Formats: sequence, C-alpha cells, structure tokens
Amino acid sequence: MNLGRAREYDVLVLTSLVWFLGKFVRYAFPPLFEPLQASYGVSNAAVGAAFSGFMAVYALLQFPSGAVADRVGAVRVIATGAAVAGAGALALLFDTPFAVLAVAMLVIGAGTGAHKTVAVRLLSRMYPARTGRALGAYDTFGALGGVAAPAAVTLVLAAPPALEAMLSRLPGADWRGLFVVTGAAAIGLAAVFVGHVPKRLPEGTDRGPEREGPEPSARDYLGLFEDRRLAAFVLATIAFSFAYNGAVAFLPLYLSRAADLSTATANLLYSGLFAVTFVQLVSGDLSDRLGRFPVMVAALSLAAAALVGVVAGAGSGPVVLGALVVAFGLGSHGFRPVRGAYLVEALPERLAGGGLGVTRTLLMGAGALAPATVGAVADATGFRLAFGLLAAALALAAVVAAGLWATE
Repeated sequence: MNLGRAREYDVLVLTSLVWFLGKFVRYAFPPLFEPLQASYGVSNAAVGAAFSGFMAVYALLQFPSGAVADRVGAVRVIATGAAVAGAGALALLFDTPFAVLAVAMLVIGAGTGAHKTVAVRLLSRMYPARTGRALGAYDTFGALGGVAAPAAVTLVLAAPPALEAMLSRLPGADWRGLFVVTGAAAIGLAAVFVGHVPKRLPEGTDRGPEREGPEPSARDYLGLFEDRRLAAFVLATIAFSFAYNGAVAFLPLYLSRAADLSTATANLLYSGLFAVTFVQLVSGDLSDRLGRFPVMVAALSLAAAALVGVVAGAGSGPVVLGALVVAFGLGSHGFRPVRGAYLVEALPERLAGGGLGVTRTLLMGAGALAPATVGAVADATGFRLAFGLLAAALALAAVVAAGLWATE
C-alpha cells in the first residue's frame, strides 16, 4: 500500500484509536471487580450498580451527541468526549471512598458515550462505498481495548519488580496507574484529533448535508419507530445489548466463582472474548457482499448457542469454557458492525444523527441495566441463573433477526 493510499484511512485510524481507549477504560473495570470488592467491602450488586451507572450515562449521551454533532460537527463532539473521559480517568489517581469511584465512572461514561453514534456517522460519510468494511475495522480496533484491558489489569495486580517500583510512586493503589496512563493518552489524542481530522474531511462530512426545512423535533425521531421492521430490529439489538453487556461485566467473576477457575485464568479467558474481534473485518465485508441479515442471524445464533454452553457447561474446565467464550466473542463481535451498517442505511439522512442516537440510547440503556440486574440476581440465586437470563435474551435477538430475514 503506497503512502497516498494509506492516507485515505488516517481518519479511520484516529477515530479507531479514540474508540480503543474508550473500550480499554470500560473493560478495565470488570476484571477489577474482585479487587474492588475486597478493598471497599462491597457486594456484587454494588459493583454492578456502579458499572450500570457508567453504562447508563454512556447510553444517555447517544441521542444528544448525535443531535449536537449535526449542528456543531462530529470532530468537536468526538474530541470533547475523549477529553472528558480522560479527565475522569485521571480523577482515579488517589485512594478515595467508593462513592468517589462511582462518580468518576459516571464522568468516564459521559465522555465515552459521546463517541460511538457520532463516529459511525462520520465514518459512513467518509467511506460511503466501504461502510461495512470501515465500521468492521473501526469496531475491531476498538474491541482490542477489551483484549488489552484484562491483560493490563493482571499485569498491574501481579506487577514485576520494575513495574512495581514505578507504581509505588503513585499516591493510590497500584491499579490506579492504568487510569492515569489512559487519561493522559485520551487527552493527548483528543488534541491530535481536533488538530488533524478537519483538514482531511471532504465538504459536508463533519456535519452532514445542509438540511432543508425546520429542525427535526422529538416527534420526528420517535416517528421512526412507526416502521415495524425498524422497531423489530431495534428490539433485537436491545436484547443483544442486554445480554452482551451483562455477560461482559461479570464474565471474569462468573468464571472464577461459578466455574471455579483462578482469577488469572478467568482474566485470560476474558481476554479471549475480545481477541477474536478481527471477525468484524470479515463480517462487515461479508455483509456488504451477501446482505446484512444473513450475517446478523448467523452471528447472533452462534453467540446465543455459546452462551447457553457457558451456563450448561460451567464445570467443564478451562479448555471447553475457553472455546465457548471464543465462540461467544465471534458471534457478538461479528454482529456489531453489521448492525451499525444496517441502521445507517435504514434511517433517513435528515434524521440520521439524532435517529442513530435515539436507537443507541435504547440499546445501551438496556445494556446499562444488565450489570445491576446480573449482580442482583447473582447475589440472590447465583451466577448460573443470572447468565441463563442473558442467554435467553440473546436467543430472543437471534429469533427476531431470523424473522426479519425471512420476511425481507
């Protein structure tokens, strides 16, 4: 690939780097649940509620970020979000009460929540002929943050002498060093993004085409769901989001408690969930060629079957569980870029930014409820029943998507 060809993708690379940091900071928390419970003396429900708060703020930013980007431009929204998330991460430098940790998580959730809706629209405008492929690459790179986060947590919790010497200089616990580095990187990347990307965007890419007529109202956005097929698809994405976010939040604890694996082994298998993120490059490209629904149905069916296996085979050992976690990751990651590409195509251009924001608010709102729900059910009845609930939600998503494909 020559230099000119590579420069075509600099916007994609920078946007993906911001998303990588957003995913890294989000998925650094679940592997820390056990240490946080030990340090603060809190329950599964408490850490689940804190993570639900993170995800709830993330969800609530989806619609306003899309609507604001339609007015002031995607670049400003993405850069501001990265800076806010970076500031929230830096606030975790010092040892503080659990309530302060929860508030910092809310700030990080707000910063990362401003990103995805806006980035999807920006990239779909920047690469209109290769939307599926671009979003697949973007989501793949972002999901690598999920690979790096549990590995980084394990490294910090069992730090070698050289790293331990560096971490000992921090005023708080060693794990807080992760958030200091992430916060500084996010603020620096925000500056690079706002300085470089505007010069590379074709006219109309940042804010989209000029609208004719009045600004869309809330009724216009809600009217999108009068389309029964779109409403059914949103239901499928809501069910998927609930299942995926609940599983991702508590998978390390599930593997260590319900499956009786060591913390290090559980974190290793958790990394495997994200290590297969490269499937998004394939699924996005396949959906450009074969159509959206065939790929989405295959991906959701695989993810649902794998999560059922994780619940039914909790005592089957690390090898079998590792294979099931990988299969769950393949299906889940394979679905995500195709979902984004379908929504971009299904929404009218006039309502694209805010419409995608409304949709993502709904699905991420369901995802935000999942950690608190799983934590509460796990405290009351155990992790296997909690994960069984998630498997049922994922099966519902697969059935609805199959119905939409059959009636297409």
